[in-house]
Amino acid sequence: MIVYTDGSALGNPGEGGWGFVAIIDEYTEFWIDGSEDNTTNNRMELNAVIEFLSYFPLEKEIIIYSDSLYVINCASGIWKRKKNIDLWNKYEKVLGNRPIKWTKVKGHSGDRYNDIVDKLATDQAKILKKNKKYIDNE
Repeated sequence: MIVYTDGSALGNPGEGGWGFVAIIDEYTEFWIDGSEDNTTNNRMELNAVIEFLSYFPLEKEIIIYSDSLYVINCASGIWKRKKNIDLWNKYEKVLGNRPIKWTKVKGHSGDRYNDIVDKLATDQAKILKKNKKYIDNE
């Protein structure tokens, strides 16, 4: 399965969003997104991967495209995991023994699916911010 993931935060910390697109075949795609308050961009980048792995626990052949060197390098063991240990523990739990082939994609470069997941993540963060502002003004 081919997957694109992305995360966004409006501020660091701030309102955050994540999104992924799982491409099953040429006719079937799943677009899934969500948000979290008081978070960081790196947490949302990693959360997008965790959410994908949680939604597709039986998928064994996984290629993940990401524009996050943080996620790719920490997940691959190139960089030491120093922060967000709670999420890295969750990642390991949902990953199990499934291998992932990581592919770096340049952000904001016109890659169709990277642009889609960027919009999913950014829109979720903006919606959360707008809803908080609305609630605060009631």
